[in-house]
Amino acid sequence: MIRIALTTGEPAGIGPEISVKAAEIFLKENLDVQIDLIGDRSLFKEDLHDRLVTQDTPLKAKVVPGHLDKLNARYVLNTLDHAIDGCLGGRYDAMVTAPVQKSIISESGIKFSGHTEYLAEKCGVPLVVMMLCGRPVFKSDLLPKMLRVALATTHIPLQDVSKNLSIDLLDQTVEILNKDLKTRFGIEQPTIYISGLNPHAGESGHMGMEELDVIIPAIKLMQEKGFSIVGPLAGDTMFSPKNLQKADAILAMYHDQGLAPFKFATFGEGVNVTLGLPIIRTSVDHGTALNLAGKNIADVTSMLAALEMANLMARNQSGTSSS
Repeated sequence: MIRIALTTGEPAGIGPEISVKAAEIFLKENLDVQIDLIGDRSLFKEDLHDRLVTQDTPLKAKVVPGHLDKLNARYVLNTLDHAIDGCLGGRYDAMVTAPVQKSIISESGIKFSGHTEYLAEKCGVPLVVMMLCGRPVFKSDLLPKMLRVALATTHIPLQDVSKNLSIDLLDQTVEILNKDLKTRFGIEQPTIYISGLNPHAGESGHMGMEELDVIIPAIKLMQEKGFSIVGPLAGDTMFSPKNLQKADAILAMYHDQGLAPFKFATFGEGVNVTLGLPIIRTSVDHGTALNLAGKNIADVTSMLAALEMANLMARNQSGTSSS
């Protein structure tokens, strides 16, 4: 039996709703999985699927759909802590997270830049890698069945990207990416395509020196270690069908360079995966959608995909097959 912890996110957003709906759809098709729904019991309906178990986590303040309350910031983190502790302790095989509202957590006085960074700190890991996975919605033999885009830097201002890049960072990032593609995605010999930072990948230094000083030396180092690496590639041609067919994953230098084309191609069906952790974590690729909260109209596609991805990764890691 695979057991997944599902944190239900910001209580005033769509997280509780999509968590329940997606979990019930998923459990009907996966007979050897149990999902623990982590959140305040009052946020969920009473007649849940028999393998959808509520782990009650009390709210700090009454919830009004669509209206944030910083009093519930600690509640949100409590749900994450429950899932993290359960994964580290072996009670869960994976955790899936509904969206949280970073701004309201920060306004409560708690330093919080996102799930990815919080998970890294709680798990005692110095570096993790954010990767999004999704099936392209454009049906074509020219496109891969699964698009995977990882990021060298994540939630930092664009002006800070260059100074955060280093040969060591790129080397460690590819080490993590390569390892998890093997152990959790079942890819025996991953091929990773790496972007440049500047237009035309720097054009031999005429449009910036980051490629010559950092990215190309890092690629050479990684190739010497035996990794299958291609790059640096220009950001505007990196996502060509030819490249996507050959790459098991693309490593972009910054958030929007990788995720803007990814989200265009996958249209809300993407899954956010945190690599480099001692636990498996997946998430939706969208936000809290406060304007949709409480209306029972939110799309569950990304949450369903996140559950499916967590289940697949857990099975690949343990060497088990689905029922």
